[in-house]
Amino acid sequence: MPRNFFVVLPVAEVARRLAAFAPLPSETASLTDPRGLEGRVLAADVIAGDDVPLTSRSGMDGYAVQAADVFGASEGNPVYLALTGRIAVDRPADFSLEPGRCAGIVTGGTLPDGADAVVMVEHSAELADGQNGEPLVEIRRPVAPGTHVLRRGDDAREGRPALRSGVLLRPQEIGLLAACGARGVSVRARPRVGILSTGDEVIPVSADPRPGQVRDVNSHALAAICREAGAEPRLLGIVPDDLEAIAVALREHLADVDVLLLSGGSSVGARDFTVAALERLPDAEIFCHGVALSPGKPLILARVGQKCVWGLPGQVASAQVVMFVLGTPFLRHLAGRSDAFDQNLWPARRAVLSRNMASKQGREDYLRVRLEAPADPESTGGLPLAVPVPGLSGLLRTLLDAQGLVRIDADLEGLEQGSVVDVLLL
Repeated sequence: MPRNFFVVLPVAEVARRLAAFAPLPSETASLTDPRGLEGRVLAADVIAGDDVPLTSRSGMDGYAVQAADVFGASEGNPVYLALTGRIAVDRPADFSLEPGRCAGIVTGGTLPDGADAVVMVEHSAELADGQNGEPLVEIRRPVAPGTHVLRRGDDAREGRPALRSGVLLRPQEIGLLAACGARGVSVRARPRVGILSTGDEVIPVSADPRPGQVRDVNSHALAAICREAGAEPRLLGIVPDDLEAIAVALREHLADVDVLLLSGGSSVGARDFTVAALERLPDAEIFCHGVALSPGKPLILARVGQKCVWGLPGQVASAQVVMFVLGTPFLRHLAGRSDAFDQNLWPARRAVLSRNMASKQGREDYLRVRLEAPADPESTGGLPLAVPVPGLSGLLRTLLDAQGLVRIDADLEGLEQGSVVDVLLL
C-alpha cells in the first residue's frame, strides 16, 4: 500500500466517502426486545393485518350524533335530541342511530351506524324525560362530520403499509407497531463498534495515575457516544505504543465488529503507529489521513472489506468533536439512516454570537459554546447568546461547559459578534 497520508480532505469529501459504505444487513427484532426498538430503522415495509383503529371510535366522552342534527346549535338556541341508549367502551352498539337521536358514548367507544360526530359532554346536558318518556339531551354546540371521531383505518389500512422501509423508529412508530400487532419486524442491524485505546501513558480507570499517566477517558466517552447513536460498543482494552501490538489487535478484533475505533496514534509523530499497523493488513485501504476540521485534524479512516477502521485523535475534545461531526452520522448511516450526514436535520437552536471569533480559512472550525439568556432580550430578538467556551482540545471542560457547537465554514475567516448562528446541540 503506497504511503499517501496526511493529505487533508474537506469534511464534505470525508462524509461522501463514509456514505459509500453500504448499510448493515437486516435482522428481525420484536417489540419485546430488551434492548428496545427505538432508534432502529425499518428494513422492510410493515403491512397492516387489520384496520387501525378497527372501528370508528369516540375521542371524547359525550354523545354520538348526526352532525346535520346539531347544525346551528348554541347556548341561546340549543338543539334537543332523544337519547337512544349508551355505548360501552368494550362493546359495539346493537342499534343504529336515526335522525333526531343521540347515544351516550365514552372515550374509545365504537360509534353506532348512522353517527358521524361526537358532541363533548361539556357542551351538553341530559334533561328529564321528553314527551314519549325518553330522556332528552340538550346540545349547545354544533359539530362538523368527523368531530372527535377516530375513524376506522385512520392510522393504518388493512393490507397496506403502516410504516415504510427506511423509517426511523421513534416512540410513536413503536406505538403503531403495537397497534398493528407486529410480532417481529425487519430492521437494520445495530453497528457493532470495537473501541481500543492506544498509548503507553493510558491506564485503566480503576488504576491510580502516576505523573505522566492518564486514565482511559476516551474508551468510555466513545462508548457512550456509540450507544447514543444506536450502536453496540465493545471496550477492547488498552494497547501500548507498539507497532506489532497494534497490528495484532487490529487483526484480532476486526472479525467481530463492523467498526473499530482506535483512540490515539493518528498523527505523524514518532509514536503514532496506526497508519503503519493498517499497512500490515493486506486488504486495508486508507482513504483519509487528515480532515479539514478543528479540532480533529489528524483523523485516519480505512476500509477493510466492508468494515471501517477509525484512527481518532487522542485528545479528548478532538475525538468527541470528530465523532459528533462524522462518527455519529456514520454509525446512523450504517444503521439505515439515509439522511444521517445532513446537518440541516440535526437538532439545533438559533442564537446570537456573544463576541468575535477568528478562524483559519480552509478548515471547518467547530466552536464549543454555551447558551445564556441575554441581559436585554430585545437586543438579540429574543434569541439566547452563544458564548464561546475557551480551552485546549485536551481538556474535557470545554465540552462539559458547552451545550453545542457552532460551525465556522471553511471559506470564512471567522464570525463577528452579533452574528445569528445555528448551535448544533450536543
